[in-house]
Amino acid sequence: MNDEYQLAIRFIFCDFCCGLVSERQNKRRYSWLVRDLCVNLLGLKMMMLRPQNTPDRPLVSFIITTFNTEPTMLRCCIDSIRSLSFGGERREIIVIDDGSDRPAINELLDISDDIIYLRQRNQGISVARNRGTDMASGRYIQFVDSDDSLLRPAYEHCLDVARRLQPDMVGFAFTHRQCASVQEDVNGPFDGADYMLRHSIKGAAWGYLFKKELLNGLRFRPDFDRYAEDEEFTALLVLRAKRLFTTSAKAYFYRQHPHSVIHHFGKRNLVKRQVNTERAVRHLQERLASLPNPERLALQRRIAQLSMDYLYNTARLTHSLMRLNKACERLRAHGLFPLPEQEYTRKYALFRRLCNTKWGRGIIIAATFR
Repeated sequence: MNDEYQLAIRFIFCDFCCGLVSERQNKRRYSWLVRDLCVNLLGLKMMMLRPQNTPDRPLVSFIITTFNTEPTMLRCCIDSIRSLSFGGERREIIVIDDGSDRPAINELLDISDDIIYLRQRNQGISVARNRGTDMASGRYIQFVDSDDSLLRPAYEHCLDVARRLQPDMVGFAFTHRQCASVQEDVNGPFDGADYMLRHSIKGAAWGYLFKKELLNGLRFRPDFDRYAEDEEFTALLVLRAKRLFTTSAKAYFYRQHPHSVIHHFGKRNLVKRQVNTERAVRHLQERLASLPNPERLALQRRIAQLSMDYLYNTARLTHSLMRLNKACERLRAHGLFPLPEQEYTRKYALFRRLCNTKWGRGIIIAATFR
């Protein structure tokens, strides 16, 4: 047994002896530790307490990954899920603590009977999400970032869609406001590949409620952390869906604050964001040859749009024609540039015409100084 697990056992024992946790809470924390030992030391798959195919199987497993998240934000995230209309064992909240400096469970002891908590050494959001999906026993999975939250009226509309229409996936909208009007529209069902061929999809994994069985071995790449970790995963997940529904309901509150990933604009983080995006595009390109024609055409569109986003962000973040030209040449080396002559959207068509010429790239750079 390594030092990390020995220390965890000491913490559990000391907290119980000092009266910081109840006997019931202590048993629950010990069961979490035993599960973690099974996965990390014995190499066994996570064994859930509830059988996977019983009437009380949760409708949704909510997977929250956290790393040094402000306690009030994490609590707000969890409470937004706990407030949803579920009965009994109809939902499951899984919190994966990715090695926070202070264990997140310290702030959650009063609701520890209502969540499944697992702490791991810091390995990044991709590994944490994979761990969460291994643990999940619900029919559907919903990812939630620990500094965000779900908006009850709109998200309950998504749950109603899941209950009534038995979709493989439900795609919904997000907002930067904690209060948003509820749109109860629903569109579908769509075949995932056909939808991707005709629409621009959202890359964020938290923008979808999806069936766990849709994964079938699909994982987040563990070497992707913080930037672009969703892009490959989400595109391949949508391709697998045969019954995809969408709604304009703004069910997800995306919180903007100084410590969020999107606000980390240091040079090192900007470089990492672009490198990861380029890698995601190339990984998707490698998948093309193994796909049948409908899926291949759909993924080609997604690759072209991600390539456009990569080049646009290079221009926007660097304001450098030299860097934009180098980015184009890197894509060219992998057969990703010039951008395909397609009219996917007006924005894509205009950007393609500009970016495929040197003078056009100069116009793009000039526009970023506005």
